[in-house]
Amino acid sequence: MLKQRVITGVILAAAFLAALVFLPVPLFSAFAALVVLIGAWEWANLAGFVQRWARGLYVAIAAGALVALALRFEFVSLGAVPFEASREEDIQWILMMGCIWWAVALLWVQSYPNSALLWGQPFTRAIMGLLTLIPAWVALSYVRALDQGVWLILLAVAIVAFADIGGYFAGRRWGKRKLAPKVSPGKTWEGFAGGLVANLILALLVALVSGASLPLLLVLVLSTSLVSVLGDLVESMMKRHRGVKDSSALLPGHGGILDRVDSLTAAAPVYALVLLVAGGTLG
Repeated sequence: MLKQRVITGVILAAAFLAALVFLPVPLFSAFAALVVLIGAWEWANLAGFVQRWARGLYVAIAAGALVALALRFEFVSLGAVPFEASREEDIQWILMMGCIWWAVALLWVQSYPNSALLWGQPFTRAIMGLLTLIPAWVALSYVRALDQGVWLILLAVAIVAFADIGGYFAGRRWGKRKLAPKVSPGKTWEGFAGGLVANLILALLVALVSGASLPLLLVLVLSTSLVSVLGDLVESMMKRHRGVKDSSALLPGHGGILDRVDSLTAAAPVYALVLLVAGGTLG
């Protein structure tokens, strides 16, 4: 099982890095859209749509939204022209909508299972999926189109990884107080703090190596680290409500696409919004 998990992880990492480094902005955006649509197929099942035609319809709705946004924001031509102020304003609204959704999701995670009275219906859970996946795709497409887009996306992934790794080891060593026992019994406040400390170290290292603004890096890294944990908790809440262990069996040893990108879907809108407000640069 471990060998299978490692092999799958290496393949996934290689595919992501190849797409990030070698694909131009429009094709990377299309690659990210493909991942989002696979995630939409899995989310439809978590929402309670078991028929293939219903899940296919959900994916089609998500695809239509992605195409409309790609045309509106001109993601199909980014890299050839800079962002215009009007497009940045629209992108900011999408990112803010994503951040507001995660604020609501935090309240629902805290009050689970009572909160299921508000979101337990399949239609509501379907809306939750769109609010999770679409702003994340807009965020990744926007960040990749920036001048230092490749490195900025790598930093976003590193923040999520440091939060996860720091949380895992701190939780194993010192974990006692449960973070959200009714949603994810394995997560602890000590692990949560460990992830923040790991990302504090990451921010200091990046500032030292790159010369970027340390205050901006601290805001960017710590805010992204904080919300990344929520992505994992929300998917855990959805799976617990649905009564499944993984979002799918697509990835051997890893479950589904959503099981791999859940933290990033929450982190990406916050990360991109901070960058947008900062002018698309770390200073």
